[in-house]
Amino acid sequence: MSAVEERLAELGLSLPAVVPPLAAYQPAVQSGVYVYTSGQLPMVDGKLPVTGKVGAEVTAEEAKELARTCALNALAAVKSVAGDLDRVARVVKVVGFVASASDFTGQPGVVNGASELLGEVLGDKGVHARSAVGVAVLPLDAPVEVEIQVELTGAV
Repeated sequence: MSAVEERLAELGLSLPAVVPPLAAYQPAVQSGVYVYTSGQLPMVDGKLPVTGKVGAEVTAEEAKELARTCALNALAAVKSVAGDLDRVARVVKVVGFVASASDFTGQPGVVNGASELLGEVLGDKGVHARSAVGVAVLPLDAPVEVEIQVELTGAV
């Protein structure tokens, strides 16, 4: 087990299976020393635990937890192409999309769920640049979607 996966276990978490693509794309691709994930929904065992807009059907607190799940799914996608999460030199960028009610403005707080998980798991390697964007709707009526880009160490 990698050191990153040991840290996940200490947090009471484990890497899920990679979420299969919903359309014509790959969950993650590697280009040189970088891995780019596709947007990861908060899928758990093949389904969304909750759907709807944040600030309407979904609370900001629920959405923050869902963003954590998205980040965990993103790490699984990274591992699927990198082979070992211990190869992660740093998380470079996180982009979070929040399906928002028209008056909801707390997107940064929601996407903190993903950012905080990456920091808890990867320490200083999890510090990153980030965007948190409110959108009208996401695939499958998901409340949140997260994509990450990471830099790897070692041979390509």
